[in-house]
Amino acid sequence: MWKTFLVVFGVIIAILVGIVIIKRPQFASQPEFVLDPESVTTGVAEEMVWGNVVNAVGTMRASQGVTVSAEVPGTISKIHFVSGQSVKQGDLLFELDTSIEHAQLESARATAELAEVNLKRSQELRASRSIAQSELDTSEARAKEAQAALSQIRATLEKKIIRAPFDGRLGIREVDVGEYLNPGSPVVSLQAIDPIYVDFSLPQQLLSKVADGFELRVNFDTYPDRAFAGVVEAIDPDLDLTNRMFRIRGKLPNPDGALRPGMFANVSVVQPESSTVVAIPGTSVYYQAYGDTIFVVKEAEEGKSVEQRFVSIGRTKGDYVSIESGLAAGEVVVTTGAFKLFNGRTVVEDNSKSLPVSLNPEPADS
Repeated sequence: MWKTFLVVFGVIIAILVGIVIIKRPQFASQPEFVLDPESVTTGVAEEMVWGNVVNAVGTMRASQGVTVSAEVPGTISKIHFVSGQSVKQGDLLFELDTSIEHAQLESARATAELAEVNLKRSQELRASRSIAQSELDTSEARAKEAQAALSQIRATLEKKIIRAPFDGRLGIREVDVGEYLNPGSPVVSLQAIDPIYVDFSLPQQLLSKVADGFELRVNFDTYPDRAFAGVVEAIDPDLDLTNRMFRIRGKLPNPDGALRPGMFANVSVVQPESSTVVAIPGTSVYYQAYGDTIFVVKEAEEGKSVEQRFVSIGRTKGDYVSIESGLAAGEVVVTTGAFKLFNGRTVVEDNSKSLPVSLNPEPADS
């Protein structure tokens, strides 16, 4: 029995030793995991001199604009313009039928002539004391009444000939010959667009940033390759009580008529002084709910690593954004790939495929 016990015990020991030999590598300490350096593009924070501007959106307004209509009722007899035509002040636009007024004019003229003859006869008779003064007064009153009726008909005739009140460009004609017009019925729009106005609003905090005569730069989606310049002409003295905004009106030359009333405009009010800023590409900023951050590239023991910093963002210009605090000029920042990084992450710079940045970008699909 002792021999059997020793054999069984030896087998058990052998099995246990085998298990230890086989499993021992699995329980050994694992080597520390090291992340490979992340490939990023970088840029240098630059010190730039930027002109101070105040940006807003505005709407173009004609320097003068009316909807031409008739003051008196009547039927259109003649139209002397075509849609879209440029006209000068005093140019004839259209006429209303005046056949009735001309007949009334002849009757009123005859009445006035008769009243004038009766007045002269009464004056002669009164001079010889053949009539009373009251009869002379009556003749004078009738003569004045006849002249007034004649003048009224002439004024009506004048109002049935409609002329352009100022130089400008006509819109689309809304009536035809033979159409009856009531007083105030629209006939055609007339707009003076050289010069042209741009109206925009700013919050009360920027009231000190705008003054009469300040330069304006105005851009339009319609003309992406053109920049329009103007000046601030007027500022409303009162603010809108609902939103504490104040209105500004600028004036722009428009000799070719490219700008039209009602167009949407991007307006920049240029300040007379400039300021020095630290600027980086806008893609460098990692915008988050708890604050805006950037990653600054630093030298590490082995290669390079990044340091995450909170920054205060200022104005933007083109592809750049200014940093008010948290970054100094000359420091290197990550421009793309920030979403893959964390504080202390090792990186390798690869700017072979970095995106171009500009203060005045001109996208091909703009």
